[in-house]
Amino acid sequence: MATGTPNEPAGALPPASGGRLRSVRRLTQRKHRVESGEFLAEGPQAVREAIEYARVRELYVVPSPRVRDLVDAAARAAIPAYSVAEPELNRLTDTINPQGVVAVCSWPPATLADLPADARLVVVCAQIRDPGNAGTVIRCADAFGADAVILSADSVEVTNPKVVRASVGSIFHLPVITGVPLAAAITELKRRGLQVLAAEGGGADQLDRLADAGELARPTAWVMGNEAWGLPPEHAALADRRVAVPIWGAAESLNLATAAAVCLYATGSAQRR
Repeated sequence: MATGTPNEPAGALPPASGGRLRSVRRLTQRKHRVESGEFLAEGPQAVREAIEYARVRELYVVPSPRVRDLVDAAARAAIPAYSVAEPELNRLTDTINPQGVVAVCSWPPATLADLPADARLVVVCAQIRDPGNAGTVIRCADAFGADAVILSADSVEVTNPKVVRASVGSIFHLPVITGVPLAAAITELKRRGLQVLAAEGGGADQLDRLADAGELARPTAWVMGNEAWGLPPEHAALADRRVAVPIWGAAESLNLATAAAVCLYATGSAQRR
């Protein structure tokens, strides 16, 4: 059993017991994340944001000066913190070079009812499967002022460690709604008065022309298709417009996360003019 006070300064933290670490390691498996409503965040930036947004339940650190501010922040928030040896911490992550800190975080489920009443910019990912893409889209949505992210049914699990890592803390900043059928999400967004734009390479509308015409200043939801097959015709038909990002160079196309960044930046900029 751990002894001492859970929130002593780094270097004097109680060691995590073997039983506690076994319990935490279970969260590396999707089944246990789903059952418990908990997941792991690693690295100073993600953990710092998780503490600030009151999502951390326990903190595990390899004691060193670089994590002292996180241990102090945990103490101020009455979050239990424990020391672990580096090999033990490595078993809690799937990265090659962990950064010395892992937090057990809560994941409150969000539904379409959690969309802000005044939402003006939302991104919907339709069956996104790559965790790095999902995390990057969440980060871009956060950076460009989106009000929420929706991951449709059959998308990657949002608490997948690679999703959390790629979001670099943004996963804690805005609602991320999961498991919603795409048609239901689009219907709700239209009901709330948002225009729905499908990002599509062969779309009839061009992003720059919509921006010039002032169309992007309206409340807008962007629908981004799957990395491999994009948006099936029946899904694209649910949108108000199909919009292409113009490519002036020799590149064949943009990947999902890059296209999302361009569309969100253009729309966020238009809405702030």
